[in-house]
This record gives sequence, C-alpha cells and structure tokens, in this order.
Amino acid sequence: MKVILLSDVKKVGKKGEIVEVSDGYGRNFLLNKKLAVLATKKSMEILDEQNLQHDLMEKQKEAEAEEIKKQLSKITLEFHVKTGEGGRVFGSVSTKQIVAKLHDQYGIHVEKKKVIDNDAITSLGYTDVKVDLYKNKVIGTIRVHVNG
Repeated sequence: MKVILLSDVKKVGKKGEIVEVSDGYGRNFLLNKKLAVLATKKSMEILDEQNLQHDLMEKQKEAEAEEIKKQLSKITLEFHVKTGEGGRVFGSVSTKQIVAKLHDQYGIHVEKKKVIDNDAITSLGYTDVKVDLYKNKVIGTIRVHVNG
C-alpha cells in the first residue's frame, strides 16, 4: 500500500514522503492515527501543490535574509566598557547584548543562537560578528566597535 506521510514516523519516513508499507500497518496504524493518507491521484496533486508552496516560501525567506544581510553590512554597533591600565577591559560584550542592541536601535531581530561567533568580545577595537540568517546559506556580518 502506498501512502503519503502527514508527519514524521520513526523507521518509516519524513513528512511529505510517499512510502510503501504493508496493508495492515497502513490501514490499522498510519491511516487510523491520521499519520498518513492513501497515495491517490488527488492526494498526489495536493502534495505537489504543497511542495510548490513550500518552495516559494523558502525562496521568499531567503530573499528576506539577503535583504537583512545588506542592512547588517552598513551597521556598526558601539559599546562602551570600563578599561584599566594598559587598555585592559573589565567585562565583555556578549552575543545577548549585541542582539538586544541590534533589535533596539535598528529593529532587526536575530536569534542569539544564530550568532556563529558566540564568544564574548573581550578586547577593544572593531570586531566582525557573523550571523546565520538563513540555513547556513546566507551569512551576515555585524561590525561591533568596543571602546573604553
């Protein structure tokens, strides 16, 4: 029996895949629990339409990420930290602070876990911080200036 999976099923397949399963398993488990539908001509057309919509959404998200990348290339975030003798820095600038300032000043929302260089900045001067904007395909760079 051929079925189209509506959600991920362990050891069977991922959502949207067309898989061949035994009749009993398909009828009594997958169809009964609404984890799959029969792979008919109509359901195949619906699946194709859903895949097309998904591809369009992904292209749109990637285009939005490219636009954010362009905005980030023009931005320099300024941070002031306490310094001691010889330019030693007391404290550091964390990724949380960078993301918060980016959101507050420019309205650009980036998740903290998407920051690739997630080490705190502990030195004075300019530092480039890389951010994953879209599935490791679009990488933006934020310029951070730390001064005393």
